[in-house]
Amino acid sequence: MENNTIEQKYNKWIVLLSIAIPVVVAILFLVKLKDFGIDVAPLTFLPPIYATVNGITAILLVLGVIAIKNGNSKRHELLMKTAIGCSVAFLAMYVAYHMTAESTKYGGEGALKYVYFFILITHIILSIAIIPLVLITYVRALASKFDKHKKIAKITFPIWLYVAVTGVIVYLMISPYYV
Repeated sequence: MENNTIEQKYNKWIVLLSIAIPVVVAILFLVKLKDFGIDVAPLTFLPPIYATVNGITAILLVLGVIAIKNGNSKRHELLMKTAIGCSVAFLAMYVAYHMTAESTKYGGEGALKYVYFFILITHIILSIAIIPLVLITYVRALASKFDKHKKIAKITFPIWLYVAVTGVIVYLMISPYYV
């Protein structure tokens, strides 16, 4: 398959997933399984796990950049695919938690409350923006368009790293208020 055809083939999927994932997550965030008569215990064990997965994602991203800078493209590819897998796992656990448990309200006060909400809001906005960036970056590598891949990866990497790290920070800041 020609490289341009690969990009064209996946462009539809990139657009679809970039719209569908945030919309579906927003809808599922509002859905509680108990409202449908499904008796399931709140999955309260998940937040520290998915926060850890976010931390692992951040480490994988940094290791992936180090690998490619050292010329190890195979290791870079493996680390990036694993980071994508971790992000998908995070998303599944995040949605599962919110479908079974009520949202936790941040209980901090003063300046820390504003810091928390700034981090949370930027985390949410950038977590939506990162979806097409990761997908485009991945498809360009898949199509062996490494010049274009490298160009967008310079934008994707810091945003994805920010989302992963702030996911951990949000968890650490809200964790004292979990019931």
